[in-house]
Amino acid sequence: MGKKEKIDKLLNTLENGIITASQVSEAGLHRSVLQNLVESGEIYRYGRGIYVKSNAWEDDLYLLQCKYGRGIYSHDTALYLLGYSDRTPAKYTMTFPKGYNAPSLHKENIIVKRVIPKNYQSGIIEIESLSGNPIRVYDLERTLCDILRGSGSDIQIVGEAMKRYATSKDRNIHKLMQYAKQLRVKPKVLRYMEVLL
Repeated sequence: MGKKEKIDKLLNTLENGIITASQVSEAGLHRSVLQNLVESGEIYRYGRGIYVKSNAWEDDLYLLQCKYGRGIYSHDTALYLLGYSDRTPAKYTMTFPKGYNAPSLHKENIIVKRVIPKNYQSGIIEIESLSGNPIRVYDLERTLCDILRGSGSDIQIVGEAMKRYATSKDRNIHKLMQYAKQLRVKPKVLRYMEVLL
């Protein structure tokens, strides 16, 4: 199989229109083919080592997570993705472990949250983005605790999410209280639950 056939085969097997430099290397091709494809207009560079087919539907949520692999969707963004907020986030919120710093992070249209490594791992689940690609997000109970920590979350969004949670048949109060204790928001969570339950 010639170089052109390998490239065409690789581009045709992409489900989400995204190709990485490592995929090109694994296919036995030199990474310079990516530059040639950019110059011909078939793909464009999204970030370091990440390229998107020009005719592909761009999935911002998936692409951002490809670019910043340690980022987990959280807070208002997680509430929206989990169906507990009707308000589309103007900026996506991502949580990173303390100490993680990518120079380009501050240039993105995202709100950056940082947590200690012990709290970073708790509650990560995988769901499908609106375009059907796998993305990582904090589970509902963890997200409810996160939005009660500190400031920055709209009180209406918080109140509505807590009401929906209190009436949900899928609620897990035990898990919510475990996160509340771990993230030091137990008194706030108890206040909401006492009123709503």
